[in-house]
Amino acid sequence: IVGLGNPGPRYETTRHNAGFLAVDRLIDHWQATPSSKQFNSEIFQSTVENEKVFIVKPQTYMNLSGKAVNYWMQKEKIDLANTLIILDDLNIDFGQVKMRAKGSAGGHNGLKSIEELLATQEYPRLRVGIGSKFGKGRQVDFVLGRWTREEEEKLPAIIQHSVEGILNFGHLGLEKGMNLVNLKIQ
Repeated sequence: IVGLGNPGPRYETTRHNAGFLAVDRLIDHWQATPSSKQFNSEIFQSTVENEKVFIVKPQTYMNLSGKAVNYWMQKEKIDLANTLIILDDLNIDFGQVKMRAKGSAGGHNGLKSIEELLATQEYPRLRVGIGSKFGKGRQVDFVLGRWTREEEEKLPAIIQHSVEGILNFGHLGLEKGMNLVNLKIQ
């Protein structure tokens, strides 16, 4: 399970760190233990239904996330179908969470990096909608901006729904997981 975000306190409460927020909640849920801090990643490990699970938080900044994803998939011999990437998505309305089996990067630099290094667009991803309420030329400011007060109030339910999507992916598989998570919860 890979949560995308940017490291450091400056980015901690920004929209671009929705992936980190979801995996942080998952780490708490599974009581995952820190495994290592190697290859520019924070790694947490847990055992779920007798299966070893790794939770990865790349510390490479968003634009280079693919390096960490590729490294850990190869190091731990993890099949692409058993990997789930969690990220923010401004092409989805705030309050929506969508799981997909494949797709384009949609302008997301983290996904672009992953696709470049994995040489495919066919990998599961869970996209946390952050909306697109920004003026022309203000996309970067919006994505790297902090949540509004109204968004902060709704965010815990959205992150919890994201975690439920991750759990469904693990327990039920991609197709059933998609059917359960692809709902508007706003």
